[in-house]
Amino acid sequence: METTESPDHILIVDDDAEIRELTALYLRKTGNKVSTAANGKQMRAALDGAAVDLIVLDVMMPGEDGLSLCRELRSGPDKIIPILMLTARADETDRVVGLEMGADDYLTKPFAARELLARIKAVLRRTRMLPPHLREQKPPAMLQFGEWQLDTLARHLLDRGNVMVTLSGAEYRLLQVFVEHPQRVLNRDQLLNLTQGRDAELFERSIDLLVSRLRQHLRDDAREPRYIKTVRSEGYVFCAQVTEVSAQAEA
Repeated sequence: METTESPDHILIVDDDAEIRELTALYLRKTGNKVSTAANGKQMRAALDGAAVDLIVLDVMMPGEDGLSLCRELRSGPDKIIPILMLTARADETDRVVGLEMGADDYLTKPFAARELLARIKAVLRRTRMLPPHLREQKPPAMLQFGEWQLDTLARHLLDRGNVMVTLSGAEYRLLQVFVEHPQRVLNRDQLLNLTQGRDAELFERSIDLLVSRLRQHLRDDAREPRYIKTVRSEGYVFCAQVTEVSAQAEA
């Protein structure tokens, strides 16, 4: 007996009625279920009314903008729903902030409908590769492992003497993924997805290079690792115990 997959439900949140309706029309023609919202209030109503697979969220909206709505989504009950943000071409800062808040991808306006569909499919494919416990966004914290602390709010790695170690953006994101998912074997595809695999610096063969650079920063011997262990034919596991440091303990 054949089974028919249910269509993906896409929620478009954009105050521009023309973009909203034209995009919805195209996505429906390509087999998707689509809901639309002009603002945050309508977005919340749509999320309360039905399960949504992905949100296309415009940054520039009056009142509650896309960045504030993205922050709200990532801290609420809908935090694992993938978000694709639409940004104006000149708003590079908004794109960076949106990704740091937990958006899964971004697309600049004006955009081709076919590219939007391709980005939606890619985001859904990446997120569905990950088990639910790996999709959740973790709140900022000070994380202790061995002689190191990772400040995920300030995005700093600190040694025992509280001296900051300089990491590239890609190195920091990979280390954050490791310390937030300790004792779990993560393959290269999962590491790419969890570290926002859009970046040119992040592609499958570079994961091994980034791991090697992290080991150098952490003074970790690959032959007798204290932190990052290679699991042959599978990937890597962060093998150190990770604890959250309270503000009182730091003081």
